Amino acid sequence: MSEKELAKKIVELAGGIENIVSVRHCATRLRIVVSDKEKIEEKLIEDLDKVKGSFFNSGQYQIILGTGLVNRVYDEVIKITGEPEAAGNGEKKETVVYGNRFQRAVRMFSDVFVPIIPVLVATGLFMGLRGLLTQEAILSVFGLTPESIPQSLLTYTQILTDTAFAFLPALVCWSTFRNFGGSPVIGIVLGLM
Repeated sequence: MSEKELAKKIVELAGGIENIVSVRHCATRLRIVVSDKEKIEEKLIEDLDKVKGSFFNSGQYQIILGTGLVNRVYDEVIKITGEPEAAGNGEKKETVVYGNRFQRAVRMFSDVFVPIIPVLVATGLFMGLRGLLTQEAILSVFGLTPESIPQSLLTYTQILTDTAFAFLPALVCWSTFRNFGGSPVIGIVLGLM
């Protein structure tokens, strides 16, 4: 099943375009706010090819699709629903804001930081591995000492581990601009400044 077919089926089983208020996504889940929760055919959605599960949380119906796939399906759902305009009648869809100010602030921050979490996790894991492999106790198992590690290898691994953190402001600005409708390229430039 292609992403386009999957998106079409999700929209249909979520009660159709008229039932969908808004659509967003995070790193792995498609997040749909609907007018009538009862119109969603949860079991059929979960049985779709490539869907790993679904649940309700904070007024959103969240469909677990996985990293990468969720971005492509989201793009197709937006083409189908025509968000922010409702299909067929040209009226603007009403944006529904759930929760109190604190909950909205947390959701806003999560929308900004969730896309960059995989980069930070991967870099952090690599930093831990690098730290472990440069420990004298580990090196002694192989008959090596910290001085026997080539400086070029240390520099190379340091570049790999420090880049994401050095450019963290650029990543945060890119994600912020992408989430709030600005140009992500301008966000990157401002973050680098």
